[in-house]
Formats: sequence, structure tokens, C-alpha cells
Amino acid sequence: MTLSKPPLSGIRVIELARVLAGPWAGQILADLGADVIKVENPDSGDETRAWGPPFIEGKDGENLSAAYYHSANRNKRSIAVDFRTDDGQDIVRRLIASADVVIENFKVGGLKKYGLDYDSLKDINPKLVYCSITGFGLTGPYAGFAGYDYIVQGMSGFMSITGTPDGEPMKAGVAIADIFTGIYAATAIQAALIHALKTGEGQQVDMALLDVMSGVLANQNLNYLVSGKAPSRLGNAHPNIAPYEVIPTADGHLILAVGNDGQFRRLCTILGIEALADDERFATNKARVAHKPELREIVTGETVKWHKQDLLTACEANAVPAGPINSIAEMFSDPQIVDRGLRIDLDDDCGNSIPSVRTPIVLSKTPLAYNRPSPRIDENRDDILAELAELEGKKST
Repeated sequence: MTLSKPPLSGIRVIELARVLAGPWAGQILADLGADVIKVENPDSGDETRAWGPPFIEGKDGENLSAAYYHSANRNKRSIAVDFRTDDGQDIVRRLIASADVVIENFKVGGLKKYGLDYDSLKDINPKLVYCSITGFGLTGPYAGFAGYDYIVQGMSGFMSITGTPDGEPMKAGVAIADIFTGIYAATAIQAALIHALKTGEGQQVDMALLDVMSGVLANQNLNYLVSGKAPSRLGNAHPNIAPYEVIPTADGHLILAVGNDGQFRRLCTILGIEALADDERFATNKARVAHKPELREIVTGETVKWHKQDLLTACEANAVPAGPINSIAEMFSDPQIVDRGLRIDLDDDCGNSIPSVRTPIVLSKTPLAYNRPSPRIDENRDDILAELAELEGKKST
């Protein structure tokens, strides 16, 4: 079978973004085959280059930027441009005139003074898809405020449902507001690209961290809208299913994720408490949720008699959903993760090998491509400007 090029081959993206949400979207598009040109501040580049330790060290001792930077900038090319100068603004406008997509995450109005906002650019490139990523969106009373992932996790309600009932509200272990926004932005950009390819008409994409983080609360949002009662923190328990939580064993903890009555009956058989499955307090999921504390006391009273791996093996053999709680080191060693090739190692032009994690998308006919690690600041200036001059020359003839 002959495989085609990645699906976004031929699409050019100008990334005027830094830190995480914008670069995460750009990296997804780059892995899908787009030519993503990262425009960086010539003084220090993307702030995340300095967000370490750990830093990646080249074979000659060169600082190749923080691991954080490399998590979101694979497959891109870099050019350093100073927006504050007329020459810098001219270079960026020329790049955008030849592009399909712009991704930017400046404060609302932050690019207008440089003539790099959507209204200033749409006439020179009518098919342009211009994605603005901000904390709170282009409209509304908070539009002018700076938005940060941590603050948005709190404002969205996410932290009110994360953490133990008697503890403080808890953020996620990674910047999920930024990451979710990057994923939604990549989706929105591709939808707008399809429209532009069909009609020749570009548009502005307005992505807000608060919109996204509030929108992904899924069943918890609907639990509130239907009941009128705001959900609260339940630790590792589930608001709508039981037993669906972290449970103790004789030598550690595991996750039990019983999603229906048949699975619960099989769990009771494994634990030697078969009669519990017919007890009216626990016979249905609705009843189990209503009697969650009693259920947990009975179930964990039995699970603590088991060794973790023995219980996991028994659950797997009886089709009862359960799983280990891995460290990140254990995750990368998991045979399923190894088989799926989640870790990739990319070589640069200087003989350095840089670890990375592939985008979790698998396409059978147009597979994603991983051609280069994250670029050094201004690494590709000469090539980018030469290509730009060639494109402009073709247009003028």
C-alpha cells in the first residue's frame, strides 16, 4: 500500500504564539503535515525555552532549551522577528500574505498597533484563517484581561470538583486549559480551512481558555443544569457511577471502574460477597450511588485482603474494569504504550537526539510525519526568507 503525504501538506501556518495553547495547536497542525513557521522574539524567543530545569543539552554541551519548550514545538521552523520595527512588521505581513493560517495569543488588541490584527490582514489575504487564542475571548467584560491556565482552572469550576471533600480545591497536574484550548483550536482551524478551500473566504477563529475549560466539564455541567445543584469535590469517586474510584489493596492502590450491574455482580463474586449484588441498596447503579459510603466500606474491606496484581488479574479475567495507577516512568514502560510508539526520538542537523511524544492520532492512509525536533531560535531564517522571495517572484510574473 502506498501511503500519501500527511493530510495538511501544502498548508502554511504562521505561529505568532508562545507558551502552550497556541504552540500546542501549531504542533498538532505541524504533525498533520502543515508547514508551521514559528515567529519568535529575537531577544529570548518563546518564554518556555527558559522554563527549566530540566534542559536538553546537546552533545557539545549546548543548551537546546527547556524540556517544556520541546513538548509543544516539534516539526516547526523558526524565524526571529522584532514586531517593534518597520522591517519586522513588513516581514511578518509578507509571511502572512503567503500563508493559509495565523495562530496568535496576544492580549486582545495587542497586535493592532503593529498592523498584524485580523482586520489589518484580511484584505491582503482574503482566504486567511486567523486564530486568536486569549484567556477570555474577543468579547465580553473580561476580554481585555490577561488569562492564565491556573486561574482559568479555578474560574471554570473545574477546581471546585477536583480534590478531596475535606481538602482544598485542586488544579490538574498539567495545564489542561491550555492543552484543551490548543486541541479545540486545531479542530476549529481545520474546519475554517475547509470553508476557505471551498469558498476562498477566510475568517477569524475566536478561542478562549475560559470557554473551553468551562465547556469540557461534560456530565458535571449537565448534572448541575438538570438538578440545579452544583457538584462538589468527591476525591477519586465518580458523581454518577459506583463503585468507580481508587481502592486500597494489601500492597497499594488500584482503580476500580464498575460501569454496570453485570460488572458489579462479577466483582462481588471475585471478592466473595455474592449476596451484595442482590441487596436492594446495591443492586442497581442508582442505588449504589445513593449508598456510596456504605458500599465503599464493604468493598474496600475485602480488597485490602488482596495483593494489587492478583486483584487486577482476577478483574481482567472476569471482565471487571480495573487498572493500575502508573507513574509517568511506568507509563512509558507499559507494553501497550511501547507497542503504540508514543515516545519518539528526533535527530537534529547537529547529531543530537531529542525525545518527544507523538500526537495521539493514527491515520491509515495519510499518517502523521515527525521530521524534525523543535527548532533553535531563528534556525530557519535564511530558508524561510528565500522561499518567501521565490513565492513573491512567482506572483509578480
